[in-house]
Amino acid sequence: MNASSDDAPPSSAPANGRAPVKTEFKFSHVTTGRYLPPPGKAPGWPFAEIGHWKIDVNGTADDWIAELIDWRREHLTRIGYDDAHYRRPELQWAQRNFVHAQMMVEDRYFYDPAAGKYTVDRYLDDLEKRFGGIDSVLIWFVYPNIGIDDRNKTDLAHDLPGGLEGLRGAVEDFHRRGVKVFLPTMPWDNGTREPEKNDWQTMAELVAAVGADGINGDTYNGVPRAFFDACDAAGRPVVVQPESTISAEEALIWNVQSWGKKVPADVVPSVAKFKWLEPRHMINYENRWGRDRTHDLQYIFFNGVGYNAWENIWGIWNQLTPRDAEALRRIAAIERQFAAAMVSLDWRPYAATLQRDVFASRFPTAEYTLWTLVNRNEYEVAGEQIAVPHAEGAQYFDVWNGTGLQPRFEDGHAIFDFAMEARGFGALIAIAPGASIEGLDAFLARMRESAKTPLQALSNVWRSIAQQMMEIERTQPAADAPEGMVAIPAGDFDFVVGGIEIEGQTWDGVDVQYPWENSPRRGHRRRMRMQRYFIDRYPVTNTQFKAFLDASGYRPPDPHNFLRHWKDGAPRPGWENKPVTWVSIEDARAYAAWAGKRLPHEWEWQYAAQGGDGRAYPWGGQWQADAVPEINRGRELLPPDDVDAHPRGASPFGVMDLVGNVWQWTDEYGDEHTRAAVLRGGSAYQPQTSHWYFPQAYRLDQHGKYLLMAPCKDRSGCVGFRCVVDAA
Repeated sequence: MNASSDDAPPSSAPANGRAPVKTEFKFSHVTTGRYLPPPGKAPGWPFAEIGHWKIDVNGTADDWIAELIDWRREHLTRIGYDDAHYRRPELQWAQRNFVHAQMMVEDRYFYDPAAGKYTVDRYLDDLEKRFGGIDSVLIWFVYPNIGIDDRNKTDLAHDLPGGLEGLRGAVEDFHRRGVKVFLPTMPWDNGTREPEKNDWQTMAELVAAVGADGINGDTYNGVPRAFFDACDAAGRPVVVQPESTISAEEALIWNVQSWGKKVPADVVPSVAKFKWLEPRHMINYENRWGRDRTHDLQYIFFNGVGYNAWENIWGIWNQLTPRDAEALRRIAAIERQFAAAMVSLDWRPYAATLQRDVFASRFPTAEYTLWTLVNRNEYEVAGEQIAVPHAEGAQYFDVWNGTGLQPRFEDGHAIFDFAMEARGFGALIAIAPGASIEGLDAFLARMRESAKTPLQALSNVWRSIAQQMMEIERTQPAADAPEGMVAIPAGDFDFVVGGIEIEGQTWDGVDVQYPWENSPRRGHRRRMRMQRYFIDRYPVTNTQFKAFLDASGYRPPDPHNFLRHWKDGAPRPGWENKPVTWVSIEDARAYAAWAGKRLPHEWEWQYAAQGGDGRAYPWGGQWQADAVPEINRGRELLPPDDVDAHPRGASPFGVMDLVGNVWQWTDEYGDEHTRAAVLRGGSAYQPQTSHWYFPQAYRLDQHGKYLLMAPCKDRSGCVGFRCVVDAA
């Protein structure tokens, strides 16, 4: 890489539009794991932000780059760097992987539960319409549901609709649209069922079985070499992609791609460390909870890296605003058109500019040189922006706006005058004399059409997505409690409950939206007047469910995992009085309809468990271990207790087995992208080793939110149900 200042403006043009200021600077070899401190920054960066306006980036960048080249040379020597994997043709698609998306399998754009089929085209069409589409997808089938029972991370892939064959079909649909596919692995899953093989062998077999192209290492700071080698040995070479920034730099050798995490929003944009060490290393920048992504998008454009357009975050919808989506569309269009420049080994950040707080990177190739520019100001900047060395016969284009440029020439430089929106973007290309770029005219026409709408004209207002509760039809009213049911009297009730989702803090859009609320949120409270109703004294048992099957002939359309704990179509001996499990919410509704009952609304379940005094548990205000089954912290499920085994756990109304044996189905909520059921009561199963397992909610002011995809995957060994009948 050349350390000279080829982009220095002519002597008559002061740096950044002002007289140069001498700034002493020496690059520090102390760096973070994600980015390199910008030129001229104090050791306390990014925490010391006083006086950034004094920094003269043009005056310090050449020295900084020279130091940084030496630092890179030393670091690559220290790790014994070999770029062989970046030269492998079967892995080079990662260098064009500019827009990536983590996708929940529960997303209704990916799978249609009503039709029972994958809808990959619908999913991709939506993304193309909103922000220009994706280059790769991470199909996520694990967290946050993992730990609801003892199924491990790979078991959940087998439980997808159609099993691995169904998943393979979905992968083929992505490939048909030119989209590469990653599958996830996570080292923290050591509390569920022990797998037959180690993680890397298991993942290699899964990748080969479904034809995937890559592995995402959840929580990994560099995916271990074992995964890469196992897939190679299986004849399926893959791109391994750690979720967290690489910590051991030698992992750069086989991790040809990684995610980048949120970078401080300093006025001077920072340089991506691993992009600098290896310009062909693709980073997909991720800021999952971001709502204004302007800084994120300027960072990727300045560094020539990609983006993780992650919107469905564990069932919480965080959609890109129209402004951010359109900015991403234009950035991705430029990066895809000039993909060869994005991996230029002679990439130079902090190319000299003429305007204050406008920053540029230069990406040279043999045929052309691309400059990407970002305006960090909160106002439009117009006028002369950049001066570049001129070669007679060169052609110049403003590729952000799709137009030709006629520069002013001075001292061997071409000086360009154009406007950049507030916190906006720019891009300039210089085509070498006699060179040409395939498809340039059509590309410029598309960019010219896009530029007719300024980004600032598009909304940057974020809103959560609305949810609806699925209606539950009332039953035929009963005058007296049916057999096996308890009468719950009318009364006033303070319905107070909160979701126990691990992530999402208290932001708008987390948890569920009750009919009286205007958005989903974690905490809920409502004073309710409860009408009289009847509820099952115990959860539905295996014996009762067998009677339903015998009388109705019910068989689910998708039988995978249906009553998987039974043997030869009947409960195991000794399991007759245990709560039925491995039934989906659809199976439970079918039973309830046959019995002339329905599933309870959540507040009905809670009122029957809590009464009117707001107690924490059915039996009172303090936890009592003898009122519930013994907690199972092993790796495999144990049988649930009989429904009448813990009479001390009775509620004020005499309702039994509410907490700690098996979760119980109540209401279902849905929005445009996700379905989820509220589960109540918790179970006896508590897998250990990670706080990311599906958390328990034993307290009566807590509930679980269980993402729904399809009955085959939704059924669980720790979820049962009880029913309600409306009173006359």
